[in-house]
Amino acid sequence: MRVLLVEDHPPLADAVRDALHRAGFAVDHAGTAGDAREMSALVDHDLVLLDLGLPDADGLRLLPSLRKDGRVPVIVLTARDQLTDRLAGLDGGADDYVVKPVEMPELVARCRAVLRRPGDRSGTTLQLGPIALDTAARSASVGGAPVPLGRREVAVLEHLIRAAGRVAPRRALEEAVYGFDDEVGPNALEASVSRLRRALEAAECPLPIVTVRGVGWMLPREDAH
Repeated sequence: MRVLLVEDHPPLADAVRDALHRAGFAVDHAGTAGDAREMSALVDHDLVLLDLGLPDADGLRLLPSLRKDGRVPVIVLTARDQLTDRLAGLDGGADDYVVKPVEMPELVARCRAVLRRPGDRSGTTLQLGPIALDTAARSASVGGAPVPLGRREVAVLEHLIRAAGRVAPRRALEEAVYGFDDEVGPNALEASVSRLRRALEAAECPLPIVTVRGVGWMLPREDAH
């Protein structure tokens, strides 16, 4: 799951990014409204964390374009703590309004809560045969038994489940798994797929990850297995 963090204060941005990484999210960081627009145009994010006091624009004016017709939830993260500010943010389309300073565990919990809300395309439990994936909690199970996975393996699994029965191209998987700032080796994606495959096999999952050489990977639909 990929988050766009729009925050112009580097120490806070680093703290938020680290907390989200530990919680299993891939994070793209934009320090200006202009950077945020560019990143949003390049990648479909699952969630936006938006500061209002940006150096080149008011975040409230940026918010509608980042929501992409309401398909992407937005949490405002700001030092503006007046009631009028909170009302303006929520009336302007924000799904939640968080006042700085905030404890990182609370912020992560608010992200998960927003992603669990009915109607959000990313806020559901995905099911494919015996595989269940909680996309908000970033946890997986096979036949009801938990399967320990790293954040990148969870991201690969989510993409493969959503594309079940179709080949997930390498580039699409890379966009789902890695943020713009992530350092990625040439075989990093193969390593993540391999770890996920071993974890599913250890859990005796009957659905195999199929490699389509030179193209990508896929999970078969349950009725095709």
